[in-house]
Amino acid sequence: MKIAVFFVGEVQDAGFNASALAGAERAGQAPGVEISIVSDVRYDQDEIRARLNAVVPGVDGLVFIGGQGNIATPEIALAHPDKRFAIVQGEKTGPNLASYDVRQEESAFLAGVLAVHLTRTGTVGHLSGHRVRPGLKGRAAFVAGVAHASPEVPVLTGFCGTQDDSAVTRAWAEAEIKAGADVIFTMLNGARRGAIEACRAGGARQIGNALDWVARDPGVFVASAMARIDIGVEQAIADMVAGHVPRDIVEFGLAEGDIVSLRLGDDVPEAAAAAVAEAAEGIRSGRISIPDSYDGPEFQPDAAPCDA
Repeated sequence: MKIAVFFVGEVQDAGFNASALAGAERAGQAPGVEISIVSDVRYDQDEIRARLNAVVPGVDGLVFIGGQGNIATPEIALAHPDKRFAIVQGEKTGPNLASYDVRQEESAFLAGVLAVHLTRTGTVGHLSGHRVRPGLKGRAAFVAGVAHASPEVPVLTGFCGTQDDSAVTRAWAEAEIKAGADVIFTMLNGARRGAIEACRAGGARQIGNALDWVARDPGVFVASAMARIDIGVEQAIADMVAGHVPRDIVEFGLAEGDIVSLRLGDDVPEAAAAAVAEAAEGIRSGRISIPDSYDGPEFQPDAAPCDA
């Protein structure tokens, strides 16, 4: 079976896309599966549609990586009822369309709890790129985690408009640090490098996402909100090959083990780690409900650029 795996932005981004790529490569080792990679697509719905229309005729199925696919993928699935489609981090389903959701918002909630226990200034930050559903849910969860630990701690939260431009993310992170944030939760792809540079220069700590950023740069990263997107990709491809189209969104979270978790640095105080563990158990048991939307104030630096 020929399956295209479709990425917005660069695939080797040391983040969300790189994790998804690892899952696609493992799935491609199964007998009878031929994986092709489509990448470097701009986050523009017209370009996404054009690339999908160019790719789909030559494959049996397509897996779209990221919430950016929630608009165009259902359209093209409807136009090609003889082919199979899936969105990883999606929220759309249909007769030939499945969605898989690794609940990274659960680890984002834990990141909010941790940030409160680490901040010295009493202000924490959040920085993401595209306003897609997974990113919006992650932001809402982080803010909720902060409020769960301490409603008095303000969150400087913003979407800078890019996942890949490090000059933009550095300017935004610098502005949040200048405004008082000393712990920043970032949901970025290749552009995370700019936020890393800003945190290193400004003496702030960062909480990463998707991959284990603590292992990569423990001097800057105090934790990382792990989300095994690769597991979602593997399941999407396995179901596609088997001809199985789940009617409901297939979710993976804390209840499924280490698919979602908060990786803590060695320098996290014991009391902070205990608070994170207690919150994680609350999510698993259902005692803690995580909101999926946020309608509070947003941080907008005067001098920082925005790639809209």
